[in-house]
Amino acid sequence: MNAPFQPIWTALRQADLADPDEARRIERFVAAQPKGTAFHRPAWLNAVAHGTGNRALCLLSERAGEIVGYLPLLEVHSPLFGRVLVSSGFGVGGGIMAETDDIAAELVGAAEELALRRSVPTIELRGGVLPQGREGWKVRQDSHSGFSAPLQGDDEAQLTWIPRKQRAEVRKGLAGDLTVEVGRGATDRAAHYAVYSESVRNLGTPVFPRRLFGEVLDAFGEDADILTVRHSGQPVASVLSLYHKGAVMPYWGGGTFAARRLRANDRMYYELMCHARRRGCTSFDFGRSKTGSGAHDFKKNWGFEPEPLGYASWTAPGAEARDADPTSERHAARIALWKRLPLPLANLIGPFIARGLG
Repeated sequence: MNAPFQPIWTALRQADLADPDEARRIERFVAAQPKGTAFHRPAWLNAVAHGTGNRALCLLSERAGEIVGYLPLLEVHSPLFGRVLVSSGFGVGGGIMAETDDIAAELVGAAEELALRRSVPTIELRGGVLPQGREGWKVRQDSHSGFSAPLQGDDEAQLTWIPRKQRAEVRKGLAGDLTVEVGRGATDRAAHYAVYSESVRNLGTPVFPRRLFGEVLDAFGEDADILTVRHSGQPVASVLSLYHKGAVMPYWGGGTFAARRLRANDRMYYELMCHARRRGCTSFDFGRSKTGSGAHDFKKNWGFEPEPLGYASWTAPGAEARDADPTSERHAARIALWKRLPLPLANLIGPFIARGLG
């Protein structure tokens, strides 16, 4: 007589990301998933936790010792925007990865319980498996778009791929008195922070803590670098990029006021395309932009087609929905004021605000 079938149950627990063995195990799981992103990586979670002072959390579903479900979370605290669990914090991707819908539902339920236990009224999922028809959750497919395209075979083909009008701007940048550097050292980091902090101040946004960029560079190693464009020795455009599964993502980038006149930003993105191809990348991920925004149109002008992204948010019973949307009317006056701040003052107080944005 055959022995009765014994089902193998899944077990759900909170992982210890401070344990190097646990972190490496999750890194291998993310690398093996077709939809795993740089923002799923424990390297990302630990880096942004150390760089912003927030707490990295991670929920795992396991069967017979193997990971079958995963939800990376960052617990973000902000006196202005409230408390939130974000997957993945300070990233544009993340969310649940699960072998089955039932496992995904278990992870959603565990996240809700974790939020209530820690008095966090909001959960945000950026991509991944989204909870459909579940009480308290709001799912949107129209708020943001992603932009990605294959890289071309050589520098000239890459230039030709860019639509005519934008290509003309790139050619002006190529003809200008500009130099390009790529690196990860102290000089690269200082140049990037100087340019990026001025760029986001001009947009009315508080700058992230300087430590955040350093932690990400250190955690990612060769999977991250900085490309800087200089004019007369001064940095005018700079971008910190992430590399994941053959794709380059220019993640934190910007330019000074002079960059527009010099076409330094146009030169920067073209040079990054060529640099990424030379180091073995096959695609260029231009990241996400809010639908209808200037950044959304800018990326379309470069020849990228928008792909809708799915996001979900949960609000605890009786709590007010979180509003950290920079385009919200609620924040319009704050943004206008921030644009007028002297740069040293913006750089002084900005990180204390930005570490709570998530």
